Amino acid sequence: MQRYNRPNKNSWKELLQRPAMDSTDLFDSVGNILSEIQKEGDAAVRRYSAQFDGFTETNFKVSSSEIEDSSILISPELKKAIQNAARNITTFHESQQQTATKVETQPGVVCWQKSVGIEKVGLYVPGGTAPLFSTVLMLAIPAKIAGCKEIVLCTPPNKQGKVHPAILYAAKTAGVETIYKLGGIQAIGAMAYGTKSIPKVYKIFGPGNRYVTAAKQLVSLSDVAIDMPAGPSEVLVMADESARPAFVAADLLSQAEHGADSQVILLSDSEKIIEETLKEVDKQLKRLPRKDAAAKALEESRAILLNNMDEMIEMSNEYAPEHLILSVNNADEVAEKIINAGSVFIGHYTPESVGDYASGTNHTLPTHGYAKAYSGVNLDSYIRKITFQKLSKEGLRDLGPVVEVMAEAELLQAHKNAVTIRLKSLK
Repeated sequence: MQRYNRPNKNSWKELLQRPAMDSTDLFDSVGNILSEIQKEGDAAVRRYSAQFDGFTETNFKVSSSEIEDSSILISPELKKAIQNAARNITTFHESQQQTATKVETQPGVVCWQKSVGIEKVGLYVPGGTAPLFSTVLMLAIPAKIAGCKEIVLCTPPNKQGKVHPAILYAAKTAGVETIYKLGGIQAIGAMAYGTKSIPKVYKIFGPGNRYVTAAKQLVSLSDVAIDMPAGPSEVLVMADESARPAFVAADLLSQAEHGADSQVILLSDSEKIIEETLKEVDKQLKRLPRKDAAAKALEESRAILLNNMDEMIEMSNEYAPEHLILSVNNADEVAEKIINAGSVFIGHYTPESVGDYASGTNHTLPTHGYAKAYSGVNLDSYIRKITFQKLSKEGLRDLGPVVEVMAEAELLQAHKNAVTIRLKSLK
């Protein structure tokens, strides 16, 4: 990790830069593939599935028997863990449900709002270097709670043309039955445009590599909504003298192992904590199965010594991390001062891993500083809010003249007339 001691605030912006990616040709190449899928449908999807995933079968859909068999292909311990996580995720997202309340804004004028689930949603679950069955729970459970009528899940098959049984079991646990062996750009294109085999959806959710992210951004320009822009995973850890270096090092590495393009940031006002943590990082890194990817991520990661807690909070809010861990004294008080973060982990015994899997919060979060403007996936992500208003005769008599004045001032005579004609009928 790169080390910096008490950098001047003028250099903070440069220090907090994410790893640069050359995307010069990315959108062109992804756009060309999407265009072929839009024009050719299943033929193009099959072609690119064969090219990128080695999947040459003509039927993309996972059979009901494959879903059922998943129960016997994973261990009882993993099934129990998935069920536990599903309960917590369900409990947390159910708590976000809101009851419609009618409000009389003035006598005779009643307004209210109703939440309606998006009818058709597409869930993308990566399956490249690791089977992210936890993402199935994070995306599918709130979709079911929201009342989405059609849930389509796409995930890439392995070399044998199979979907990992843990992904299928998680889908079964969440109540998702429509699953396709489809990954990458071709999955996003198929869900965005619809083909003979794959239904079109209204909104696409889920993380992915840079190609999936680019595909989501391109289809969102005119064809379908998406959850949020997303990029490589990241974590920022704030650690003061009370932090345990072994804990902090483990947290940093838990994100670094996601891939070479991930980034981890350590902020501390204690030089001793930074030194001991970096020693622990080196020690723990050697024992990781994915140490090469983690080591590459650490090259673009930083350990920054700051003067005090106020500077740590300020720099964290400027970075707006996907994950923020508060390994500090008075962590609850510090948490109240956080305004830019995807998800916050408070105290020495709250590793980021619990949010990734089973605490109940959603792990599909904004990256690359988008936490300044975007929320992570939540129940509202799957919901449309429809507003209603109803006026009595008396309500229109009182409110109508206000609307007439405003419409006339905006030179919209037809708007004014829609009110005026009704007011005259009441005389």
